[in-house]
Amino acid sequence: MKIFLFCLTALGFFTSCAQQPKSELTNMNNGITKRAVFASGCFWGTEYYMKRIDGVISTTVGYTGGSVENPTYKEVCTGRTGHYEAIEIQYDPSKVDYETLARTFFETHDPTQANGQGPDIGSQYRSAIFYSSNDEKAIAEMLIALLEAKGISVATAVLESAKFWPAENYHQDYYDIKGGTPYCHKYTKRF
Repeated sequence: MKIFLFCLTALGFFTSCAQQPKSELTNMNNGITKRAVFASGCFWGTEYYMKRIDGVISTTVGYTGGSVENPTYKEVCTGRTGHYEAIEIQYDPSKVDYETLARTFFETHDPTQANGQGPDIGSQYRSAIFYSSNDEKAIAEMLIALLEAKGISVATAVLESAKFWPAENYHQDYYDIKGGTPYCHKYTKRF
């Protein structure tokens, strides 16, 4: 009987986890974590700023929004896969909210530049927010409206979340491993 009750309890737990929105993951140690995906040019610079925010648990740089399964850096750099260089962030919503991450996104790259970022030119360096919920989409659109009300012409796309492919290991934690600071990202107060 105990085994039967345990199995039913476990089945209920795993079923409820499977039904969570894709922007949330269960973290057995700290409750709920959420996921955010941003593309703002070179993913190294975006990662540098995002991982320094209190409440960000982990970051992964990679590719999203394209048509090729499991793309490589070399393939993405051709501009023919349709992918963006992007960052996937796992964060603790009890410490930081999605709006704070999105504001940081807008303040650490040039959201007015189309098809590139600083010296990095190409379709893989486009600016985009990949939302996983209507709330995330509304926050992105609200922040763009605030920037446009200030006379800033925003080129950032707001797109539904797509499959995220982690980049090669040598791209992960680039500035922490190599040292230095981003060459094409800097903080600029916009809000």
